[in-house]
Amino acid sequence: MSKDGIGASPRRREDARFVTGHGAYLDDLHFPGMAHAVVLRSPHAHARIRSIDTAVARRAPGVLAVLTAADAAADGLKPLRPYAEANIQTGEPFAFAPQPLLAHDRVRFAGEPVALIVAESQAQAADAAELVEVDYEALPAVTSGDAARATGAPLIADEVPGNVCLDWHTGDAKAADAAFARAVHVISLKLDNHRIVMNPMEPRGGVGQHDPASGRYTLHVSSQNIHVNRDHIARALGVGSKDVRFVAPDVGGGFGAKNFAYVEHALVLWAARRVGRPVKWIASRSEVFLSDHAARDTTAEASLALDAQGRFLALKVTSVANLGAYMIGAGGAVQTYQYIHLQGTVYRIPAIALHVIAVLSNTAPIGVTRGPGFAETVNILERLIDAAATKAGFDRAELRRLNMVPADAMPMTNVFGFQVDSGSFAETMGAALARADLTGFAARRRQSEAAGRLRGLGFAYHIKGTGGPPDENVDIRFESDGTVSLITGTQHIGQGHETTFPQILAHRLGVANERIRLRQGDTDLIAHGGGHGSSRATYMGGTAIWRASDKIVAKGLALAADALEASEADMRFEDGRFVVSGTDRAIGLFEVAALGRNKGEPIDTYDYWKREHMTFPNGTHVVEVEIDRDTGRVELVRYTAVDDYGVLVNPMIVAGQMHGGMAQGAGQALLEHAAYDAGSGQMVAGSFMDYALPRADDLPSFDVGFNGTPCTTNPLGVKGCGEAGAIAAFPAIANAIVDALAPFGVTGFDGPATPARIWQAMQAAR
Repeated sequence: MSKDGIGASPRRREDARFVTGHGAYLDDLHFPGMAHAVVLRSPHAHARIRSIDTAVARRAPGVLAVLTAADAAADGLKPLRPYAEANIQTGEPFAFAPQPLLAHDRVRFAGEPVALIVAESQAQAADAAELVEVDYEALPAVTSGDAARATGAPLIADEVPGNVCLDWHTGDAKAADAAFARAVHVISLKLDNHRIVMNPMEPRGGVGQHDPASGRYTLHVSSQNIHVNRDHIARALGVGSKDVRFVAPDVGGGFGAKNFAYVEHALVLWAARRVGRPVKWIASRSEVFLSDHAARDTTAEASLALDAQGRFLALKVTSVANLGAYMIGAGGAVQTYQYIHLQGTVYRIPAIALHVIAVLSNTAPIGVTRGPGFAETVNILERLIDAAATKAGFDRAELRRLNMVPADAMPMTNVFGFQVDSGSFAETMGAALARADLTGFAARRRQSEAAGRLRGLGFAYHIKGTGGPPDENVDIRFESDGTVSLITGTQHIGQGHETTFPQILAHRLGVANERIRLRQGDTDLIAHGGGHGSSRATYMGGTAIWRASDKIVAKGLALAADALEASEADMRFEDGRFVVSGTDRAIGLFEVAALGRNKGEPIDTYDYWKREHMTFPNGTHVVEVEIDRDTGRVELVRYTAVDDYGVLVNPMIVAGQMHGGMAQGAGQALLEHAAYDAGSGQMVAGSFMDYALPRADDLPSFDVGFNGTPCTTNPLGVKGCGEAGAIAAFPAIANAIVDALAPFGVTGFDGPATPARIWQAMQAAR
């Protein structure tokens, strides 16, 4: 086996390229004759467009085109449609309005594209954009789910009566009602999982090209899901998928914001055809805040019923998801699949009744970020359990342990019929609490009190399903120069795939890691691809690599047996060589590859597969906070996590993914809030002056450990590791804050935990 195979921690091979400035990010790419585009965006959250006058802008210096919805209609362009148009469980159609590439009759959120200006330079395009005159008639706006559903609320789209895209009851309401009727303890909470903006380091963007001879489009794009997004953009352009190529060499982060197609992707390709030149558009940071797909923004009213001993009897949840101005991306799919998939999470809850509502509002469309749907589910249940323990006098850890599905009952099937294959939940929680020194917390709390600060401890058990798009493929080619090309339909956006994917193949084939080259990020390289989302890459791409390796060995055995004049039954493959059993006669894999190539029987292998199950990473995150009594400032002082990711391909990279997720979850809990003015619909946190991301000094040193149980749904035994921290940190920190504020009588709190909000909570409780 390769020394840099599965379980080893070689350094990330891509880092040298990045830190020396040799990455191929979007703004690094240059194309002859390239023009530049600027998107004119609506200043109103909701308004009727009376007229658009582009005459003066078209005559401005350097301007090549000023394009509006009328031009798009004349050229036969189509709006973007949702990735899921019906309830995944029932097939019932959602109510939705497609998103126009450019607004025509109405604008529905501040920042919606109204016109595209193309010029010789970005500065000329920006100057010309100021010359476009749009006559707006401002209309009332709504920015929250509750406001959108209120009587008399302004209608956002005629196709969506009452602004409600989805109003769905599922689960067993009769059984839940009966359980609540006999319950000894009933705990109810209202929770707000507030909206956030992802803000990847590299903004969204694209460089569009069009070949008039072939009619083919090429988009160099910063995206984390190029095959699926290409298909949606091809539909908007009115062409087949084969007529559009997406290329994403390096992507500077995504966090879900780059999961789905955007109107700008189609606009720059269309503009390139109109002006006959490559057209480049890269979002400003202001555009990121205004128009990137946001995440979360779900409120819930939830109740948990318990018996006298603390056993969970039933769960009731009514949730309202604010999808923004358009149901685009996976808005409906998240609500009807991810959100219900693991209701009850790792606990035995005999009856669950859900009421799931999704609405439109005059805000930027909602997409996804780490743990979509699952994070909202975990937050609801972990907050309820802490509240139940406090109200009924149970120990928080013991209450969880009493209700967890035991390891000897795995695989478990929850009340919605979804199966989780593996996990040792109580053991993992125990390891986390021990590692966090739970027994020493009382002493640490006394030390904080002596210094005039409030100290609280909170924890949360997380679980999610990883998998994303259900099919994946790889193409493994043995090149004449002695290297192996590993071509995948998954995509790296900073997670370390250039290191981990070769590790898997090196492990399976016994070849030197450095001889393997990962190639990805181009729809012309490979037929299919699910991109990167839902922590799917190692599970989906890794399984395809594993399967392809088996095929390579099978092909090689026949060739090796022929070369060594032995029976194929007497051959075995080990450490990169085909060996005749019981002898010292052997031939190397690369020699066999050359023989096959020369004989016209290459061992190059393509593998496509479609999953039936997901993987289920899980674990416990334990945090401690200190709160200044006078100012309300919250400091995150300790963070411990023990997670189950099954088999670890590269423990160092897994730890890095954990750190990133925990930082993002802490950011939502303590700092971040994509806030809108309720009256005007204007975003009031539209820059880093008003929207705070976590910095190094906002975070403690993370202490992470692993308690892996091999996953049974894939041959590697891996579970996706990219999202756990963002799921667990939010409820764990909230629980710690409530614990710290318990002396004031505070029993609930929604983030972000800014000093002003904490101070107000303390004053209100007093």
